[in-house]
Amino acid sequence: MLQRKGLENHTAGPGFILLGFSDHSSLQGLLFTVFLLIYLVVLTGNSLIALITVVDSSLHSPMYFFLRNLSFLEICYTSVTLPKMLVGFLMGDGRISFLGCAAQLFFLVFLGATECLLLAAMAYDRYTAICDPLRYSLIMNRGLCVTLLLGSGMVVVPVQVVQTYQVFTLPFCASHDLHHFFCDVPPLLELACADTFWNQVTMYTIVLVFVVLPFSLIVLSYTKIIRAVLKMPSVVGRHKAFSTCSSHLGVVTLFYGSATVFYFKRRSRDSVDTDKYLALFYTIVTPVFNPVIYSLRNKEVRIALKRLLWTK
Repeated sequence: MLQRKGLENHTAGPGFILLGFSDHSSLQGLLFTVFLLIYLVVLTGNSLIALITVVDSSLHSPMYFFLRNLSFLEICYTSVTLPKMLVGFLMGDGRISFLGCAAQLFFLVFLGATECLLLAAMAYDRYTAICDPLRYSLIMNRGLCVTLLLGSGMVVVPVQVVQTYQVFTLPFCASHDLHHFFCDVPPLLELACADTFWNQVTMYTIVLVFVVLPFSLIVLSYTKIIRAVLKMPSVVGRHKAFSTCSSHLGVVTLFYGSATVFYFKRRSRDSVDTDKYLALFYTIVTPVFNPVIYSLRNKEVRIALKRLLWTK
């Protein structure tokens, strides 16, 4: 298992050392087991959600189209970080190459920013369904859904290419120890021995555009949704409307809350552990709870899941 001894005597090379949770040397076996189980839950739960939204015709609607792709994103998102963590726990090697670190950073931010935009698209879908139900099928047609999905990814790519290039053209001439369990912008900038002002500007601009702005649109959508729901004369109608939105709100709260605090909180050497635990929420905890929240809070998903399981 990962030991500190092998990490203390390394010299600055072409790669980095992901220290992760190596300070808990006596718990490496337990941590490996816990994170392996978490990864299996993420893969199984999100794959199951994606499967039932494909095979069950009752779930062939825009809301479940977005949910299917959200589940796929969650699988990819955790696969960027968790396998490397598991290798570190098992093999006692936290090293990651320069190119490997750059690739991990690119895909992590790309998938995270895409998920932020996809969650905003899901909020718009709920807004249209509740606030403009007569035109819902006309507005949320397949063409628009595909455009929102592909647009969410395509708009992120050039921005993240620029950020990755900015970060990895910096000189890293001191320690290459990353006090994190994956390559992310803030811990990498802490290792740079050059002025990182413009890197900071780029990072906060990306967070504002791809985290704060989508979150603001989600808040605006749900403000209008709540107003519309409260005006419904039927108690059953209000309950159904709120139930279809509560699952999405749960995922949004977990993901945006932890990500926003992580990127905007004041950093210090004493907050390294806090940063790692916050990062765990938006990279690992949210993908775990995504299928749980949707399967427990969504009646249609529960029914479809029962049909799938009991007909086998």
